[in-house]
Amino acid sequence: MDNYALAEQLKENINQVFVGKEETVENLLICFLSGGHVLLEDVPGVGKTTLALALAKSIACSFGRIQFTPDTLPGDVTGVSAYNMKTGEFVYQPGAVMNQVILADEINRTSPKTQSSLLEAMAEGQVTVDGRIYSLPQPFLVIATQNPVEFLGTYPLPEAQLDRFMMRLSIGYPDREQEVRMATLFLQGKTLEKVKAVCRGEDILTMRREISEVVVKEAVLGYIEDIVRATRQEERFVLGASPRAMLALLRASQARAFLQRRGFVKPDDVKDVAMQVLGHRLILSSEARMRKENREKILKSLILQVRIPI
Repeated sequence: MDNYALAEQLKENINQVFVGKEETVENLLICFLSGGHVLLEDVPGVGKTTLALALAKSIACSFGRIQFTPDTLPGDVTGVSAYNMKTGEFVYQPGAVMNQVILADEINRTSPKTQSSLLEAMAEGQVTVDGRIYSLPQPFLVIATQNPVEFLGTYPLPEAQLDRFMMRLSIGYPDREQEVRMATLFLQGKTLEKVKAVCRGEDILTMRREISEVVVKEAVLGYIEDIVRATRQEERFVLGASPRAMLALLRASQARAFLQRRGFVKPDDVKDVAMQVLGHRLILSSEARMRKENREKILKSLILQVRIPI
């Protein structure tokens, strides 16, 4: 089986239990296959945890879950050095982050100090504990969830950490047909426990290498740069897209082209992922907030204004 077919099988495997949100599943795979991380932001009960578990179960790799609370400590995430009385030495006790797929559940419920313990892992694929560096298993993916409607007892993610997430995705409520189908599958016993692995971690690493070789022509590179620069020149944004955001948009466009079974990136690939990659990184000015401007609408209009290369 070629890697195009394997990626398609992985997507179909997740869609068996996560019904009616094919676009969300595809965006999650784009992040995973391009080495990025995902922030799932939505109201309770729409399947954020189900989606993360379905992905983890579809791949034969290790899975760790961190349920963030106000009293969660950085050591719970990264691990700690514990004293071994028999040997007289300190031994590293791995934290939940020492897995290939991490579900950081309700990440905005924990303190900024604990939130920041994920920064090194997400950016560099390693953690530092008591001055020693420990490499994380590959492939590595953080899926963080947060509830946007609860503010009491939460700590909003700072801009620096938001910038570490390749995409922010929202699942939304299913329509009537999707919800009835979901209930039917539930009655038939097609739950998360029935999901089987269809690929291994090594397959994901191979696909990542193929994605990095997807051709991006100079005209498309210029198109990506024009979109990013437009966010920096927009007066209603006090913070535009960073160089890291530009590279994330480039890699996500390559991954989308790969999932479409193409060896080159088209402008349509860039347009299809730009909102998810750039939206959460932009900060409205105080005047725009007072006027109740919508960040996503501004970004969408900027993308439409940028000239598409032929």
